[in-house]
Amino acid sequence: MENAAAAAAQLPEAWSQVRAPVIVPLLRLAVAVCLTMSVLLFLERMYMAVVISGVKLLRRRPERRYRCDPLPDDDPELGSSAFPVVLVQIPMFNEREVYQLSIGAVCGLSWPSDRLVVQVLDDSTDPIIKEMVRMECERWAYKGVNITYQIRENRKGYKAGALKEGMKHGYVRECEYVAIFDADFQPDPDFLRRTIPFLVRNSDIALVQARWRFAVNADECLMTRMQEMSLDYHFTVEQEVSSSVCAFFGFNGTAGVWRISAVNEAGGWKDRTTVEDMDLAIRASLKGWKFVYLGDVQVKSELPSTFKAFRFQQHRWSCGPANLFRKMLMEIVRNKKVTIWKKIHVIYNFFLVRKIVAHIVTFTFYCLIIPTTIFVPEVRIPKWGCVYIPTIITLLNSVGTPRSFHLLFFWILFENVMSLHRTKATLIGLLEAGRANEWVVTEKLGNALKMKSASKSSVKKSFMRIWDRLNVTELGVGAFLFSCGWYDLAFGKDHFFIYLFFQAMAFFVVGIGYVGTIVPQS
Repeated sequence: MENAAAAAAQLPEAWSQVRAPVIVPLLRLAVAVCLTMSVLLFLERMYMAVVISGVKLLRRRPERRYRCDPLPDDDPELGSSAFPVVLVQIPMFNEREVYQLSIGAVCGLSWPSDRLVVQVLDDSTDPIIKEMVRMECERWAYKGVNITYQIRENRKGYKAGALKEGMKHGYVRECEYVAIFDADFQPDPDFLRRTIPFLVRNSDIALVQARWRFAVNADECLMTRMQEMSLDYHFTVEQEVSSSVCAFFGFNGTAGVWRISAVNEAGGWKDRTTVEDMDLAIRASLKGWKFVYLGDVQVKSELPSTFKAFRFQQHRWSCGPANLFRKMLMEIVRNKKVTIWKKIHVIYNFFLVRKIVAHIVTFTFYCLIIPTTIFVPEVRIPKWGCVYIPTIITLLNSVGTPRSFHLLFFWILFENVMSLHRTKATLIGLLEAGRANEWVVTEKLGNALKMKSASKSSVKKSFMRIWDRLNVTELGVGAFLFSCGWYDLAFGKDHFFIYLFFQAMAFFVVGIGYVGTIVPQS
């Protein structure tokens, strides 16, 4: 006991000896690095704000930059031969709740039946679901739709493997284009008539990407509203800017149409990362192909409404790009088919700032560095770095979803919580650590939530399972921020405690699993 008491008494002295020569310089370096990353992110957001404003003012719509005359459907001599043969692929995995929606929407596309081939690529492991999907395909085939049901012996390569396997069939050689829809996407009947002309009339275009529309469950809960705000910015600003400036952007993996010859020239689908869509897009771009984004063509889709599903999705979306950047950096640098400006855009704007810096700086600066400086008053953070820049970035991010502007405060707190998982995933991807290639299919609930019981017994049962919903890491970060807030309230002068208390509560709410839709266990 005496030894323990003596050791405890020496702690303040040891801290004072280490603080000045070690802690203070390291913390100042960390602040400088974070401020630099914040400036890079700020400049990127301002650049996109200027470009998107110019695009809107000058009306640089895709229809004005590319030929897109409608295909003739009233020529009696040509008939359906005026339309190219289009392959539509629907990859799915145990999609009990949504398989009918996507298959029905695709089979309802307004396109000559003899010029449309539909592939349902089913990697389901549940035999009951596989049988349900097979029967649905047979039902549409009986109606005259050229639809095939494809299964594999294993899930090698996951989605990329399924898409690659689907392209091996002999009849695919007759197809010029391939449209891809995930199982929860429901294209409008005129989707092909609005996208295919860009490919037919412009031989240098490889990809036409449509916008996702979250009409299924954007209003399901506060978490889905937060997701809508983030993704709407991506589609209304990031994709639009990249398409207008250099005809390049990351393929979103669904709701897009590819020129099959471009896919083959780029090397086809590869499963080396969890972002096979982005991988293919970059390889095709390095071959000199152009991409077009059509913001006016919107495809109905579903957002993850449970926190577990959203967390796994964000891990894949953050880890995959970082891992791909590691693997393709030198390939991009050595490429001789594209201009130096396009290389800079891909390496700096697309990868470094948007896929790496944006994730890392959010968590390290606002959830680690700023709280830590409270205990080391010698290290000061300028107001422009901790107040003005993040405020401007946040306001710029909100332009995509005006209807949710009143939720901006909650969006900031939620994004900071999710930055914990995005930062971890980004580092895993950069270092190619154990979970770099982890693929967990995002759970879709479809209309199941509308039919769930609202009885008291169901609610009681969901709360009885709270221990199954605890997120220990979030609770730990929340406790750290809460203690920093109390210390700042007692001894600080910068009033950081106001932010820290709110942010700590956000981590606590997520930590106890009280976020997203709670699905009662059966």
